[in-house]
Amino acid sequence: MTIDPIRSLRRETLILEGWAFAPTELPLDSTWEQVAAAGAEVALPHTWNAVDGQAGGEYRRGRSTYARRIVADVESAETWVEFEGVNSTALVSMGGQLLRQHDGGYSTFRVNLTDALVDGEGTLVVVVDNAANETVYPQQADFTFYGGIYRDVRLIGVPATHLALADGGPGLTVTPALAGERADVALTAAVVGAPEGAVVRFAIDGESDVTVPVVDGVAEAPLTIDQVRRWHGLRDPHLYTARAEVIVGDQVVDAVALRFGCREFAIDAQRGFILNGEEYPLRGVSRHQDFQGVGNVLTEAMKQEDMALIQEIGATTVRLAHYQHDQRFYDLCDEVGLVVWAEIPQITVFLPGAVDNARSQLTELIVQNRHHASIVCWGLSNEITLAGAGEDVQAAHRDLNDLAHELDATRPTVMANLFLLETDHPLVTLPDAMSYNLYFGWYVGEAPDNDTWLDDFHAANPATPIGLSEYGADANPRYQSATPAKGDYTETYQALYHEHMVEMIDQRPWLWATHVWNLADFGSAGRDEGGVTGRNQKGLVSFDRSLKKDAFYVYKAAWSTEPFVHVAGRRRPDRAEPTTEVVVYSNQPTVTLAVDGAEVGTVTGERVFRFTVPLSGEHQVTARAGDLADSITVRKVEHAPDAEVMPTTTISNWFENAELPTPEGFFSIHDTLADIKRSDAGARLLGSVMEAVSTSRGEVGRGVEIPPAMQAIVDRMSVEKLLQQAGGVPIEQVAALNAQLNLIAK
Repeated sequence: MTIDPIRSLRRETLILEGWAFAPTELPLDSTWEQVAAAGAEVALPHTWNAVDGQAGGEYRRGRSTYARRIVADVESAETWVEFEGVNSTALVSMGGQLLRQHDGGYSTFRVNLTDALVDGEGTLVVVVDNAANETVYPQQADFTFYGGIYRDVRLIGVPATHLALADGGPGLTVTPALAGERADVALTAAVVGAPEGAVVRFAIDGESDVTVPVVDGVAEAPLTIDQVRRWHGLRDPHLYTARAEVIVGDQVVDAVALRFGCREFAIDAQRGFILNGEEYPLRGVSRHQDFQGVGNVLTEAMKQEDMALIQEIGATTVRLAHYQHDQRFYDLCDEVGLVVWAEIPQITVFLPGAVDNARSQLTELIVQNRHHASIVCWGLSNEITLAGAGEDVQAAHRDLNDLAHELDATRPTVMANLFLLETDHPLVTLPDAMSYNLYFGWYVGEAPDNDTWLDDFHAANPATPIGLSEYGADANPRYQSATPAKGDYTETYQALYHEHMVEMIDQRPWLWATHVWNLADFGSAGRDEGGVTGRNQKGLVSFDRSLKKDAFYVYKAAWSTEPFVHVAGRRRPDRAEPTTEVVVYSNQPTVTLAVDGAEVGTVTGERVFRFTVPLSGEHQVTARAGDLADSITVRKVEHAPDAEVMPTTTISNWFENAELPTPEGFFSIHDTLADIKRSDAGARLLGSVMEAVSTSRGEVGRGVEIPPAMQAIVDRMSVEKLLQQAGGVPIEQVAALNAQLNLIAK
């Protein structure tokens, strides 16, 4: 019998058409006609939050019902249905009988329909629930929880003896171990319904093979690859194919194939990430899976588009956040050589009632994905300590850590820590490796405070590897500025911020992995800022992927080897300043600028090239680097267009115009918190100010303790800067505070 090298013998059929959908909960014994009458006929994948989940504010979270008629394959002994992603709880039934409840919106799960079918037919009813609860992660996070059956669904027909379908995994485990030029590959197959005498034949790339008996439902065997070709990231993402064939008598009754890679890696506190014995800096982005207008219902073209963007900037890694992603995207990462951080959606606030659910989601993540060469770590949680980090949080993480090692002893566990978490807290060293989410330069402090924080940690903990799992700044490309400032949501400030961050990272090779937040803007229903509702705008590209922000080219200049030159500021053609700065990003060593065809200067440098250009009318500005060229048009105007300035009351800009008294020998809002605290009277006054600032953003800020490392950064700020970042403070209150400070002698 001829067996396809990629697909197994089981009969798999996509069932994406012919579904009925009702935006309400219907009985489990509903007919297809009843569901259709309460809604409409739809094709899968499908979400009911593609519009309201991106509009900002409340979006519909609750139960909806799907139905489809099923006809089993007559030659299959068992019929299963496989769901690649249903968000977030699925109640799967047939003939009014609940067959399975699955909790978790991002992993594959399967349901055995065999006994529920009548004469090989039946109506599959799936009630999907994305309502708020306390038992299924995630519940509180900075992204939209789109409801629906939003990934592919297929029928799987298998013989009575078949490879196991539990946990949504492949039924085959492949574990390579390198020994010099040789790879010893341990292969394990879980077989259901195996009669006496059943065997499994294992093979790698259709060449070396071994046949072993099935004992107590398991077949195990080693195979050796001599002169192994290693999976080596972008340079050589070589993949092998392992195959397991279940044989009963002289017939192959079931088979499955998995691609895998042979590589070894380590995380070193001084050298960073080590791949196959070589230093291999992990520098890349994080990715959310949704797109504008479609939510989490992605086409193959959309997945390819995201991969092309990641490749274009030359990233070596991607953090697939904050949940299990589509199996297809992990495959793409294997193929192109991207190193992956994979994680579960245990995020923001620890849920005591969801401890078992976190275990279940971690189990599914690992069992379904441990064959992927690209994945190097399992993420246990993200910023889980917002509401505290007590013993219950620690105990749950110790349990998850042990579970991950039990399921996969070859990869480290990791956590992404909230920057408010004390660096000496037990959670920091609980997993095998960790990273911090730092937003100095956006939410608090200034961009150079990232340097200080990381250097202080590294100096105090030289044997502990540290990574930067998130960092970023929001930017709405509509907003531009000749004088960008933190909090103005301009594309200009975002680029300036990332210029600093990429240089900071480049100077610290000991950072084991760094991930920009985020590849693209993404849906976050709770946000209303930066001129857009329902969206986080920290992406390097727009939500629909049609626009690459200038910050995208900062990273392309730093990481890509594909020659290019890009003139920034093309969305700021009208400029009021008499002399403007033109910024060029390129990975070439020398850039020449011409204005209206006349050269105005040549700069030799790295990544960022700055030129000063006088404005008198409309000008074509062209940057050249060898044969490469890029142009923008700028023009002199009397006033910058109002559309380029964000209308906001959140970030106050009156400080630079307020002429508040600063008497010599006395404090004012221009002094730093550290200086003022040296005075008892000043410390008491600042205590009341800090309480007001901490609660200025509602309950989220109330009761939050600032760790010493962060407090030191805050103390270097002036009162003026602190209040500016708090936002929305009336000038009268600031003037009153300044008057009080004026009474305290230095």
